[in-house]
Amino acid sequence: MIKLRGYLKPFISLLLLTFFLIFVQAQMDLALPGYLSNIVNVGIQNEGIEENIPKFLNVEDMDKILNISNDSEKEIISKSYDYFDDSDSTDEIDKYGIKNTDNIYMINEISNENREILYQIIAPKFIKTVTNKEFNINDKKKFEQINFNAINSYYKKLGVNIYKIQISYIKKTGLIMILVTIIGAASSILVGFFSSKIAAGASKNLRKDIFTKVLSFTNNEYDKYSSSTLITRCTNDISQIQTTLIMILRMLLYAPLMGIGGVIKALDKSVSMSWIIALGIIILFGFIMITFSIVMPKFKLIQKVLDKINLITREQLSGMLVIRGFNNQIFEEKRFDKTNKNLTKLNLFVNRTMAFLFPIMMLIMNLTSLLIIWVGAKNIANSAMKVGDMMAFMQYAIQIMSAFLMLSMMLMMIPRASVSALRIYEVLTTKISIKDPKIPKEFDSNMKSDIEFENVYFKYDGAIEYMLKNINFKIKEGETTAIIGSTGSGKTTLINLIMRFYDPDKGRIKVKNQLINEVSQKKLRELISYIPQKSMLFSGTVESNLKYGNSYANDNLVNNSIKIAQATNFINDENDGMKRHISQMGKNISGGQKQRVSIARALVKDSDIFIFDDSFSQLDYKTDSMLRNDLKKITINKTVIIIAQRISTVKNADQILVMDNGKIVGCGKHDYLISNCEIYKEIANSQLSKGEF
Repeated sequence: MIKLRGYLKPFISLLLLTFFLIFVQAQMDLALPGYLSNIVNVGIQNEGIEENIPKFLNVEDMDKILNISNDSEKEIISKSYDYFDDSDSTDEIDKYGIKNTDNIYMINEISNENREILYQIIAPKFIKTVTNKEFNINDKKKFEQINFNAINSYYKKLGVNIYKIQISYIKKTGLIMILVTIIGAASSILVGFFSSKIAAGASKNLRKDIFTKVLSFTNNEYDKYSSSTLITRCTNDISQIQTTLIMILRMLLYAPLMGIGGVIKALDKSVSMSWIIALGIIILFGFIMITFSIVMPKFKLIQKVLDKINLITREQLSGMLVIRGFNNQIFEEKRFDKTNKNLTKLNLFVNRTMAFLFPIMMLIMNLTSLLIIWVGAKNIANSAMKVGDMMAFMQYAIQIMSAFLMLSMMLMMIPRASVSALRIYEVLTTKISIKDPKIPKEFDSNMKSDIEFENVYFKYDGAIEYMLKNINFKIKEGETTAIIGSTGSGKTTLINLIMRFYDPDKGRIKVKNQLINEVSQKKLRELISYIPQKSMLFSGTVESNLKYGNSYANDNLVNNSIKIAQATNFINDENDGMKRHISQMGKNISGGQKQRVSIARALVKDSDIFIFDDSFSQLDYKTDSMLRNDLKKITINKTVIIIAQRISTVKNADQILVMDNGKIVGCGKHDYLISNCEIYKEIANSQLSKGEF
């Protein structure tokens, strides 16, 4: 995954915004238990009384407190409280609902620092004055509760409207909680939106780059990968990365923030119960690691089996007619079913293991909550903890364990996505064996389109022996050169070298008196109209296929090319004509029709060099003859190469190259080869009668 991090660079601003929103979301989620604790502790238990220092004191109680204070304490207390005068503002009096304001002292505005000093001084004395008992201020939790109870009782004695204060506090805190929830929910929604946008954008760029890379592959690279695995890597693997990336963006920062923040908040509520959280995390993490060690090897197997099932599916769909022709449907069903069951078995194992994990997680969380309630109840009974603090502590514990659960889920998803990322990275970093020169040369437009091979040797990757050996010949512009030979003699390989689908291991190849490895592949292939051995049409219309190599071709060129390719009848006989739909691979037309459309497509491109790689094999003799006669009319100044199996197709060529076992064993015209090339003569004898020689 890290190796593909560069695909996130275009989304840096969105990433920063997403991380900011995640921070806001985490802060809002961490704040909610605290507000709930305040509602329980202050709003309910303390009846809305927030302050830990009495806001009002009557004259009698003020005198009692001052009598048990030293001089410095008296000074601080006297400065902090003012005797209430009817001429003063009554906002605070109205808020607390005090009816009798005679002989009342009211606290003035003091800083938080001074308030803490005042609390240390007045709280013990106030409790002693009200209850006639002394309490140890060092027992913080217990002392705080006693202090609040004393203030509550004292306010009731003064006639304070406690109900009004309580309702006001609960409403205020509730509104804050609603606001915090709305901000957290909005942040969560925006995080989901932006993370999906980032992941989708990165996946789009990744898909584009891998497709572009595959298009740049030469035949050497295609030999290393099957079509099914390249399709899987472009689709399933990238989808896997996209899903994982969304999870990472949503959880990578959120989970640690929740975990660390939850620990800090929980410790603030109760340090003594922190061992419960530690115990829950240890047990939770143990189960996660056990599950992780079981399912991880299966993730890698799933990707391999998925490749295999795609390969089988592709083979069966492509070879459907052959399968039916040999009545092998049952065999192919069993072959597919075996792999499909294997994939299902692996997925079921992983899903069942993961399904077993979640109930365990919930059980651990619920048991942790029960343990917190049990221990917390004892602390509450001993006045060492408040009910609200226990509830908040429980929520923080769940948040902490949820954070660990989120991290563990990422730990499980990331390795699986890493497998997909490595498979994609492997394709993206595949070295292209055929590259354009850094400073490509240009073809001389004044040079004739001659093709020349000089001492060319070639062998496929991994092969021991050369496929082509010491190939020397020259093809002149305006001439038709035919190449004939038995299957596997190297005819198509030789053509592939001209197109630079492969580069020779030794020797040189020239086009227009220019070494083809010194010019760009684009410029080289612009010179060539190529009709492959297997006719390949694309889904679309007849017109879109004909203009595939020359989108700006005019109607005259298109119509003339159709006429020469002997395709006029079957195109015009249809109601749609040029707009006739062509299905994928041209499966809705016959093999002969596909060949004629392929030939017409090459003629529409109108290049200097035409290469026909056994492109007349599915044409009948009459159509073949008419096509070649018409072809001569437009190729007078062109270089034409025809690979064929039939002597009748090549016998009128200006030059015939006879290949056998990767070597040129004969070169000349038909009559010369009949007399001087034994292999050519054997081919002719197998196809022609004596009168046809």
